Amino acid sequence: MKKLTRDFYNRDTLKVAKELLGKILVHNINGKILSGKIVEVEAYKGITDKAAHSYGGRRTKRTEVMYGICGISYVFMIYGMYNCFNITTEDKNIPNAILVRALEPIDNLDIMSFNRFNKSYNELSKKQKINLTNGPGKLCKALEIDRRLNNCDLCKNELYILDPEKYDFTIESAKRIGIDYAEEAADYPWRFYIKDNIYVSKKPTS
Repeated sequence: MKKLTRDFYNRDTLKVAKELLGKILVHNINGKILSGKIVEVEAYKGITDKAAHSYGGRRTKRTEVMYGICGISYVFMIYGMYNCFNITTEDKNIPNAILVRALEPIDNLDIMSFNRFNKSYNELSKKQKINLTNGPGKLCKALEIDRRLNNCDLCKNELYILDPEKYDFTIESAKRIGIDYAEEAADYPWRFYIKDNIYVSKKPTS
């Protein structure tokens, strides 16, 4: 499998978001590989998107990474305890990003299981196995992605995305989750997910 290059990320955010589905997110921790297939994402189109952190050109210490080059990790914390992993897209000074909402776990399931539930994967209930990486905070904890990885270059070797080059699924779209405050932007169908995948974080809403 080939690693995604900068050119992949330097395109329209909605197109990139859809094409991230089925790709493999990898965290290489000194040779320990934690990975999962991306099954759900949300696109945020920066300055014109009332749901985006950079709406209206807002530029803070937290959002500064969004104004840099594409293919960089934007990791922020919500509720003071959950990390969320995002990917910057498009040209410099266009502060767009894509939130990775859910993964289908692949490598080192026991490590991910201990990270989330403090027990081996075989000890998990069926529900716990599904809950391992089916949400933005959950996948970050499972894959040991935190604020230390903010502003990490996804074209290098610590945190990156691979292209398996073989796909067999249907992509669906829906409203994004948890952005009721965003007025008309709350209705944009910019949440993309693999149809019928059990790891999609929440049932779709129209």
